[in-house]
Amino acid sequence: MEHRADEGLAFMLQYENVAWYEDGAVRILDRRVYPTEVSFVSCLRHEEVAQAIADMVTQSAGPYTAAAMGMALAAWECRNMTEQAQVDYLTAAASVIANARPTTAKRMQLICDSSLQAAKTALQAGERVDYAIREHAVRANNVRYSKIDTIGKYLVERFPQNGTVMTQCFGETIVGMMLKHARLSGKNIRLFCPETRPYFQGARLTATVCRDMGFDVTVITDNMPAFVMEREHVDVFTCAADAICLDGHVVNKVGTLQIAICAKHFGVPVYVTGDPDRGHPTKDSVTIEMRDPEYSLQAMGVRTAAEGVKGYYPAFDMTPPELITGIVTDRGILSPFELQSYFAGGGQGEY
Repeated sequence: MEHRADEGLAFMLQYENVAWYEDGAVRILDRRVYPTEVSFVSCLRHEEVAQAIADMVTQSAGPYTAAAMGMALAAWECRNMTEQAQVDYLTAAASVIANARPTTAKRMQLICDSSLQAAKTALQAGERVDYAIREHAVRANNVRYSKIDTIGKYLVERFPQNGTVMTQCFGETIVGMMLKHARLSGKNIRLFCPETRPYFQGARLTATVCRDMGFDVTVITDNMPAFVMEREHVDVFTCAADAICLDGHVVNKVGTLQIAICAKHFGVPVYVTGDPDRGHPTKDSVTIEMRDPEYSLQAMGVRTAAEGVKGYYPAFDMTPPELITGIVTDRGILSPFELQSYFAGGGQGEY
C-alpha cells in the first residue's frame, strides 16, 4: 500500500482507529467514551453504520471515513447479487449513509458517490468490491489528510512563537496537522480547549490529541472563553467547519459564533480551516441539525436539571464572514468575502 498520510499522528487519527472495514463488519472508535475508555462499536449492516454516525459514535470528520467503510460493508452485503443489482443496492445504501446527519449530508453524499464509482470500476474489472471500496477510502483519506497537512502549515504561519491558541470542538485531522507543523517550525504554543458540551469533544478529543502530541493544553468550560481571551492573552482562535458557504458563512459546532464575537471584541484573529463547499452557495442552503434536547439536560449521562425542565440543542451555529479573519484553505488563506476565488484558482473544494 502507498504511503499513508496518517503516519505519526495521534492514536485516534489513525485510519484504523477512526473507522475500518474488514470481512463483513465495520468497527468504529466510540468517541462518546474515548479517552476514558478505548472501545469500538461493531456494525454488521450499513444501516448500523448510518445509525452510529447519527448517534455520534464518531464525530467531526470521523463520519466521512465511516461512510466510505459503510459503503464497503454494503458491498459485502450484496456480493452475491447480479452486477446491476449490486449497483442498485449500493446506490440505495449511499443515500442511507449520506443522510445520517442533515447538516453534513452534501459532503457525505460526495463521499458515498465516489465510493459507488469505485464499486462500479471494481465490478467491471472483476475485483472484490468491498476491498476495492476500502482501498478507495484509504486513498481518499490520503488525499484529504495531505490537503489538511498543507492547511495546517498555512495556519501555523499565523501563530506567534510561544503563542496561545484557542480551539473549538474537535477539528479532527487539522488538529494533528496543526500541531505537527507547530513542532516542525519550533513554535512552542499552548492551547485552551473549551469543553464543548454536551459531548465534550474539546475536553475528551482535542485535548487528548494535543496531550498525545506533546503540547501544553488546558480545558476550559464553555462559558470561559471571554475571560480566558482577556486574562491569558489568546493570540489566535481557530476552528474547523462542518460547512463553509460560498457567501462566507461558516457552520461549525454550536458555540463557535459566541467565541468569534468575543474574539472580535478583544481583537483576536479568527482563522477557520477547510475548503469552501460548492454545495452551499449561501447560508440558506444549510440545514441546522436539532438534536435530542434531553442531552442538554445532562453531562456524560448524569442529569443536571430537574425533571420537567425543557432542553434545547442545536448541533451547529453559523458565524458570519465579518467575524472571520481568514479561511485557511489548501491554496492559502482567503478572505471569507472572496471564496469564489478559490475555485477560480483551481481549488477542488472539501470533497
